[in-house]
Amino acid sequence: MAAGSRQKKYSSLLQKDLSEIFQKNMANAFGKAFITITEVEVSPDLSFAKIYLSLMLSDNPSETLEMIRERKSEIRKHLGNRIGKQVRIVPELAFFMDDTIERANRIDDILSKLDIPPEEKDEDDEENKD
Repeated sequence: MAAGSRQKKYSSLLQKDLSEIFQKNMANAFGKAFITITEVEVSPDLSFAKIYLSLMLSDNPSETLEMIRERKSEIRKHLGNRIGKQVRIVPELAFFMDDTIERANRIDDILSKLDIPPEEKDEDDEENKD
């Protein structure tokens, strides 16, 4: 289902503000992990947001994700302080790992292992070119 322009604008706002929260307010809360918000999906009523994260420099990404989930009320509070005057309700947050890079690497690996013979040229094609 395609998101409306209101949802897209709200998603962009959340992505920007959550990125700043992770960089500034909670910079040392999750060790040396570099957290990037790759995508935010918002429900039509703007009360729920799915946040997709990319975790780099994390020794254990699943453990870091769990730490983020445990502190989501604190993250939501920071978000509310930033956007509370602009919106009626601060959305509930759900954090997920963005596995786009891993899937792309897996596809590249599969493609690199394929044994595709070079295309053979037909004699008819050679005659038509002359």
